[in-house]
Amino acid sequence: MNTVALPSWNALGLIPPIDTQQPASAERSPYAVSLTDFVLRFGQTQPRRVVLDGFLKYRAALHAAGLVSGFQWVDGSFLENVEVLETRAPNDIDVVTFFDLPAGKSQMDIQQLFPDLFPTTRDAHQKLKDTFCVDAYYEHLGKAPSRLVRQSSYWYSMWSHRRNQAWKGYVQIGLAPTDDALAIAQLDNLARQGVPA
Repeated sequence: MNTVALPSWNALGLIPPIDTQQPASAERSPYAVSLTDFVLRFGQTQPRRVVLDGFLKYRAALHAAGLVSGFQWVDGSFLENVEVLETRAPNDIDVVTFFDLPAGKSQMDIQQLFPDLFPTTRDAHQKLKDTFCVDAYYEHLGKAPSRLVRQSSYWYSMWSHRRNQAWKGYVQIGLAPTDDALAIAQLDNLARQGVPA
């Protein structure tokens, strides 16, 4: 996956959804960024590092379940300058994991083997969120194309603006565990350096 530099927050404290200088450019939300760049960009405070630690543990759990091919769309107040916008730290990170199934496994197999990762009730979803600081959703890339397009359009329309209707961007991170060990090391290094809380 080719990655791009993630734009800075705009005057509204949001990642711009497009390049305003080149509004028809292909470089637009969701911005494909590396996991390591994501950690370095958003790991600048202790509360954000707690959320990132949960996110990296969540990815490790997905990898242990055999989900190593696909990508994740990442959004929520975590990608906003919420410390200024709402005078609070982000509590979690919103993630939709678009995944390929491991060879010889069905969605039902994965869900039965790893029920805590694939909640089917509101309480189980909240438990997953509490465990990993991740508000997690899933989309199987093997769905019928019309269903996959419909679901992708749903997530795009949900995540491309705030509730106050201000337009914003979000990111895409590859699901493969290629950079996870380095991202964990970078997060630990940020904590050791005492990057401000």
